[in-house]
Amino acid sequence: MTTRSLIDPELLAGLDELPADILTSDALPEVRRRRAALAAEAPRPDPALGSVAVHPVAQAPVRVCAPVGSADTRLPALLHLHGGGYVHGAAADRDAEHLALAAELGCVIASVDYRLAPESPHPGPVEDAYAALRWLHEEADALGVDRNRIAVGGESAGGGLAAGLALLARDRGEVRPVFQHLIYPMLDDRTAVAADRSPVAGEFVWTPQQNRFGWTALLGREPGGPDVSPHAAPARAEDLSGLPPAFISVGALDLFLEEDMEYARRLVRAGVPTELHVFPGAYHAFDRVPNARVAMVARNRSRAALRRALHPRS
Repeated sequence: MTTRSLIDPELLAGLDELPADILTSDALPEVRRRRAALAAEAPRPDPALGSVAVHPVAQAPVRVCAPVGSADTRLPALLHLHGGGYVHGAAADRDAEHLALAAELGCVIASVDYRLAPESPHPGPVEDAYAALRWLHEEADALGVDRNRIAVGGESAGGGLAAGLALLARDRGEVRPVFQHLIYPMLDDRTAVAADRSPVAGEFVWTPQQNRFGWTALLGREPGGPDVSPHAAPARAEDLSGLPPAFISVGALDLFLEEDMEYARRLVRAGVPTELHVFPGAYHAFDRVPNARVAMVARNRSRAALRRALHPRS
């Protein structure tokens, strides 16, 4: 059975730009090389909008995109975690987008080059993210950041990592993010072994095979077993109370649809203000398709949520 007929017609062309990689241990180096080559072809940041600076933080450098004039004031900040199934991707891949978004929203965007699995399994990535969050909070004055308005967010694995970071920050009680911005987040390792997955989700872009590989790499063992930390798989958390408000966006054909909907339901039950958007006819990473109307709507809602969270009184 194919779900191609369920795809929004304006997103069909995007499948050629978002192919699904076959992920294996042998194939991973080539996947990383090819993805890095594609990222290298992306537009460079516009210096008229601001600056991109790289700061060494523990094991994971942080790339700080600051708009023009930010040195003269204290701006809110978004700590961003990139996607890539925990096994590929880099913070530099979205420098141009992040600088443009920082200028549009009037904020600083700090993107973390967290260590990748399987070389650095859990808790490596979330500890890198936490070290960056603490650093951003501690160095706020020097960076022109309002330490009381720091949000966390990301896409796919980065969204799952942001959710895990929000849980870890709550549990440690040192730094409290004000918002979690979760774009089709990878939240639940049990999806990788579920026997009753949705028959219409996960055929394209991020597949069950890739998902199992990514979770196995992150956990260092097969997913779905006992004693998986909620800081690795946030859906495993028994208590979601006390977390910052959340925005969750996902496509109806995304493998992560049901785990994202369930996480949103549980956040609401725990008293966490939560905004959930499900986009019909949309597969994983659909918002990367430039001119499709559903992708533009998703991007607009995402930016609007960030604007409200970072500038609550404007």
